[in-house]
Amino acid sequence: MGMSSDNIIGLVLALSSSIFIGSSYIIKKMGLTKAGNNGNRAASGGHSYLLEPQWWAGMTTMIVGEIANFAAYAFAPAILVTPLGALSIIFSAVLAHFILKERLHIFGMLGCALCMVGSTTIVLHAPRERDIHSVKEVWQLATEPGFIVYSCLVVILVLVLIFVFAEKYGKTHMIVYVGLCSLTGSITVMGVKAVGIALKLTFEGKNQFIYFQTWFFTIIVIGCCLMQINYLNKALDTFNTTVISPVYYVMFTSLTIIASIIMFKEWDTQDASQIVTELCGFVTILSGTFLLHKTQDMGSKPTETSVPSSPHLPYTIKSPDRSDI
Repeated sequence: MGMSSDNIIGLVLALSSSIFIGSSYIIKKMGLTKAGNNGNRAASGGHSYLLEPQWWAGMTTMIVGEIANFAAYAFAPAILVTPLGALSIIFSAVLAHFILKERLHIFGMLGCALCMVGSTTIVLHAPRERDIHSVKEVWQLATEPGFIVYSCLVVILVLVLIFVFAEKYGKTHMIVYVGLCSLTGSITVMGVKAVGIALKLTFEGKNQFIYFQTWFFTIIVIGCCLMQINYLNKALDTFNTTVISPVYYVMFTSLTIIASIIMFKEWDTQDASQIVTELCGFVTILSGTFLLHKTQDMGSKPTETSVPSSPHLPYTIKSPDRSDI
């Protein structure tokens, strides 16, 4: 099945997002290293990196990447855009190998190759984006029984994790914080897609901000993003990031795809072979992601410096004495 023009635009935006976000990790790492040589390191509580232009260049690059990712959801289905977030890992790993001289092991290269194969498989078999002419149509999809049931389940699970498990088990079981981030993340993406479509239609001359639905989706996005940031920071501060990153990616991507299928019914126009092929592509990306992160455990144990991470994929930059990725 050929790709629609909207899918192609979404693909280009998603790939651009991964390139910008992957590059931002390296630029910020260089800024953090330079700042650390002139003051207290960020890992020690120092904030001298805020005076380093290179760190701000990295932050700007990341913001551009996030904007491109946001825009991608307005043109392409989530099942195409979300898994491509793994490509930012590949790009940063390759740049780190050549620029920061952080050695990429053979298994890391294999992980990169698997991510590329899986991404290509999904891109070639992605469903066409649904034609939507008003944010009211998105609201109608969001208020259908299937997605209402999913949303209610997410809200119930989030409340249970927060009030029953977070305080007691949050610091010993990473699934609590990661689960909170992943569950709210799946709703965030649906909200982002709705707001993205509203902006797209508004730029086409059909103002969507006169409808309360657009503002409702905007509030949902802001609220869910704040919750994700809060619990993702707790997870990164408590557990090893090389474990958190792939687990969060798997849970977040899986739940986002499920939510998108329920809300936008993206598989309705596809046959069984296309669906199975997409699932195989997704599993291939997951395998590559786990393998790539597993290679980070090779060699000496690093000192980790957490940097602001992408909502669809957290990442941690290693200290300068790191010899591998």
